[in-house]
Amino acid sequence: MNDTLLDAVRRYASAYTGPTGVAQTPIPALTTIRATQPSGIDYAISRPLACLVLHGGKRVTMGTKTFDFSAGDSLLITADVPTVSQVTRASAAEPYFSLVLDLDLTAIAELAVEMKLGPAAQGSPVRVEPSDSEVADAALRLMRLIERPAALPVLQAQLVREMHYWLLVGKHGAAIRHLGWPESHTQRVARAVALLRSEFAQPLPIERLASEARMSPSSFYQHFRAATSLSPLQFQKQLRLIEARRLMASEGVSASGAAFSVGYESVQQFTREYRRMFGLPPSRDVDAIKDATSTVAAGRSAEAILGARLLPLEPNQS
Repeated sequence: MNDTLLDAVRRYASAYTGPTGVAQTPIPALTTIRATQPSGIDYAISRPLACLVLHGGKRVTMGTKTFDFSAGDSLLITADVPTVSQVTRASAAEPYFSLVLDLDLTAIAELAVEMKLGPAAQGSPVRVEPSDSEVADAALRLMRLIERPAALPVLQAQLVREMHYWLLVGKHGAAIRHLGWPESHTQRVARAVALLRSEFAQPLPIERLASEARMSPSSFYQHFRAATSLSPLQFQKQLRLIEARRLMASEGVSASGAAFSVGYESVQQFTREYRRMFGLPPSRDVDAIKDATSTVAAGRSAEAILGARLLPLEPNQS
């Protein structure tokens, strides 16, 4: 089954992948990833997702935990957490391929009710398990559906829902279940995360975030850190720095302009925190990204070299 799914993903990714290695499918929740060489470091605030690795290998680090996984494995992320990732095994002859599904919390909640599932304890927000054959089968039928455009509007919703069902009853089920539990701590923290993502450039007192989550400030702080591994202030800071990097590298904004755009009042503080996160001061880091980008014409991807996810901080489409 995995070989058949790999063939389907390879066909789509080869036809539609751009310089970043990412190809969004017509199904909004589904994305293919392709890399033809080991990548650099990718800094991101990941949203809840399931990633089926079909060829090659990857490494993801969250906090002090590092996960190495390869073809036949599934990575699950069940919270908005900061991750550092890197494709570790890929070549032009043997590319890295994976298929990513953005998890739909509404679908999970509806399925949990229909399946009469009770609440589950919240564990690590990042985990790796061998892919379930039923999940791979549902993913294959989704990829085949993409090749039948007339059937997409009619069948895609039920196939995406089915894939969530198999995830819920599979190896990742207990970890996913708490995502859809009404008024769970995870759901409440997610409301505050949505506010942080939309207003990260503005001062956001913990009292306002706690109110959004319908918790007391002390309880909110505790549950936010348990869910994301960061304090709310650290989370906001990483959102700001990732967006500042995108503004400088993709839109040519100066370091000072990017700093002020994302909410910093001091360029010196911005530079200090930027270097701490990305390993280089802003100007040198952006120069490295531009140098990498200039090699695209020679057949190499800036994304593959630096792993810089230079995308706007927009909400999930799932």
